[in-house]
Amino acid sequence: MSGKRALNGDMLYLMFDTSNMHRWNDHLRTIDLTELDKQAHKAAIAWVLGKYEETEGGARIDWTKIIEGSLFSFIQRSVMTDLKPQVFHRIISEKSEEVNNYVIACFDENVPDADPEFRSKMVKYFRSEKRSKEDDIVRAAHYLATKWEFKTIYDANRSMYGIENTKKELEGQIQQHMDLIGVKKQMEDENTFDFIDLVGQLRFQQRWARTPRIPRTTVLGHSLMVANMIFLNDFDRKAGSRQIYNNFYTALFHDLPEVLTKDVISPIKANVDGLAHLLESYERELVQSKIMPLIPASWHEEMEFMVYEPFTDVDDKKMGKRTGRDIKSCDLMAAYIEAKVSRCYGISSKQLQDGEKELRKKLENNGSGIGAKDLIERLDRILM
Repeated sequence: MSGKRALNGDMLYLMFDTSNMHRWNDHLRTIDLTELDKQAHKAAIAWVLGKYEETEGGARIDWTKIIEGSLFSFIQRSVMTDLKPQVFHRIISEKSEEVNNYVIACFDENVPDADPEFRSKMVKYFRSEKRSKEDDIVRAAHYLATKWEFKTIYDANRSMYGIENTKKELEGQIQQHMDLIGVKKQMEDENTFDFIDLVGQLRFQQRWARTPRIPRTTVLGHSLMVANMIFLNDFDRKAGSRQIYNNFYTALFHDLPEVLTKDVISPIKANVDGLAHLLESYERELVQSKIMPLIPASWHEEMEFMVYEPFTDVDDKKMGKRTGRDIKSCDLMAAYIEAKVSRCYGISSKQLQDGEKELRKKLENNGSGIGAKDLIERLDRILM
């Protein structure tokens, strides 16, 4: 592949670098809270809110608009570093044009080979009023993801000055979105969002857990990298809206069963005879008994489609098309970046060295669907 693309090495590094952005770092934190993980959690919550509007509210949801809005706001946050939310939102409200111009300039500097159409849509999003149902969903998902984070630090910071004001402000921001069915349900009964809490637990699980690595990314943050990559690839290929939806949310939820089983490293799966099949069977049992009861029955078929055999190509009359092999390539690319970046930061191990070589080989041989060779070559130049 050649020419300017939405999916390119600079874009991948821009997104991945948010794993170095630490949230709530002026508070005592029981776990590390990064911007990459927050954005991943937000994307999952946006799916839940959108599904409620679609299935119980009868609304026609433009899912591509939700995915784009989540990604564009992610890009904006990646540029605005770790400003306090109150400061960030005030700057946006009072100096929106100046901030937008600054974000666009930074994006152009960091991602010079971005696809012109992608860049144009991003600029249009930044300068829009953001008053659609989809914009409300993305905004509400942002606040609910922040609330989840706040709950993890609240008890440890009860004696800190201003903590109750922060709690009150956050509740007030969520209250502004009570017109959304999912938000109303959550405010009336927090158990409604047990599924979102379960997804959030993937923020506890470290990738490459048995080797030192910087930055220490999580399963959920990794999943968003995979989801955004496949979306950008679909954008380049002018994919239809159903394929975009299937690919993005399959990628986002493909590791969800690991919240119940934890990650079993690939060499063990590959070398212990019959283990992969046994794990798959066990994961399905757990998904049915532990995850499905947390979401409405009308969503079950779609969730099964996303988490069972996510790396297989599908073209189904009812569910639509999914390019599972390309999602697998994105999964490998996200893992490759994790190993490559850590080694370039000077933190390495035999496991990371071997992993990087093996992942590179697989991508060069089987990753043509996402232009893997071009991505690797660009990442090599960025990380020299």
